Amino acid sequence: MSASPSSLKNKEILIGVCGGVAAYKTADLVSKLRQVGAQVSVVMTEAAGAFIGKTTFEALTNRPVYSELFSPREHFLGEHIGLARRAEAFVIAPATANVIGSLAHGLADDLLTTLAMAVTCPVLVAPAMNNEMWSKPAVQRNIDQLQSDGITIVGPGTGWLSCQSLGPGRMADPAEIQAAIEKRLEAR
Repeated sequence: MSASPSSLKNKEILIGVCGGVAAYKTADLVSKLRQVGAQVSVVMTEAAGAFIGKTTFEALTNRPVYSELFSPREHFLGEHIGLARRAEAFVIAPATANVIGSLAHGLADDLLTTLAMAVTCPVLVAPAMNNEMWSKPAVQRNIDQLQSDGITIVGPGTGWLSCQSLGPGRMADPAEIQAAIEKRLEAR
């Protein structure tokens, strides 16, 4: 499903990238958003850098990538304030079990989770993890809590996982995430 240029054109979309193999799909998502005219900023956790480089996202967005809570690059009140104020949607993709747990419990110990506490815009989370992790009661409780808090969960899909298992846990396809962003923004 492709967005019409007018639905996301000039919308400020904040993308949070966690450490997981699915981070490569996030580059495709960012590219798709830029192609329809969205303005995109990327925040990466420390672990995300083990899977994909900042340079990829900087090239796709033509903006700096943010990762430091206490070393502002652009917003001198703090990145968590400046980025939160301009975001019209905050999408965390891939969202790891760790970050999902942090969000569900209101923990804010890095830039990404602090931003999640500071934004007033819609938040969408695209989980990605091993199928056995996804099935754990604690993860499911955390997902339920996020939904109760008004966060939109996109996916996960079922299929072949990088751990060489077949099951639920695949990050939703970028087109599905894009469609969910459009739907959520239209509902505002």
